[in-house]
Amino acid sequence: MQLNTSQATKEDEHWWFASRTRALLNMLDGVVPNHGRRILDVGCGAGNMFHHLSRYGSVVGLENNPKPIRIAHERGYDVRQGQAEAMPFAEASFDLVAALDVIEHCVDDDAVLRECRRVSAQGGLLVITTPALQWLWSQNDEINHHCRRYSGQELRSKLAQAGFQVHRLAYNNFFIFPLAAALILRRQKSGQAPTLAAPDSSDDAYQVEMEPASPLMNTTLTAVGWTEATLLRWVNLPIGTSIICIAERQ
Repeated sequence: MQLNTSQATKEDEHWWFASRTRALLNMLDGVVPNHGRRILDVGCGAGNMFHHLSRYGSVVGLENNPKPIRIAHERGYDVRQGQAEAMPFAEASFDLVAALDVIEHCVDDDAVLRECRRVSAQGGLLVITTPALQWLWSQNDEINHHCRRYSGQELRSKLAQAGFQVHRLAYNNFFIFPLAAALILRRQKSGQAPTLAAPDSSDDAYQVEMEPASPLMNTTLTAVGWTEATLLRWVNLPIGTSIICIAERQ
């Protein structure tokens, strides 16, 4: 079956996704062999990260929403339907488990992390990306049905309780953090920030909504993101609007 990657390409063009992907791959390249791994993409949607994760091996996806699964299957991707809190896979099935902007959507994030450990092989890796710092809660969190944001310390603690040892934990979007934080705080002060909301299961819930950017802004922010991603190959940045974490199953 011929793969249809048009949606993934469109997502890759947005500065936020492009920057996250580059930073993620730069961090993973230092710890993951570039072939032969068994990979699980939890909460994979329509498989928009498959073409990136496949550089490390064979990718299987898990998604609870049937609508993006149909799109993934049209693309030729192996995506199973199921819940992240009770994955339909045997123990120790995967060398690398990816939960990319997933756990913030889950009411019981601890259960998801325990399942990630169960399906990970001994010494297998878990990579997580997630929004950082609860005080940065904004309209974007509301639109995307987030339950919470995380501090680095909180995420470390949750991973330890689930049976993982953190190898690297870095904040992302470090360079834009002052501007983003100032904008969010201004909106909160003006009463534009809504209260926390639990995720829903509507057919459109898998579509991540981001604030639009003009072509010039998108190009500029993409360049900033790629510069930051280069730094993340070697150093952990101390603050940002999101977190990238790589942990090993104990």
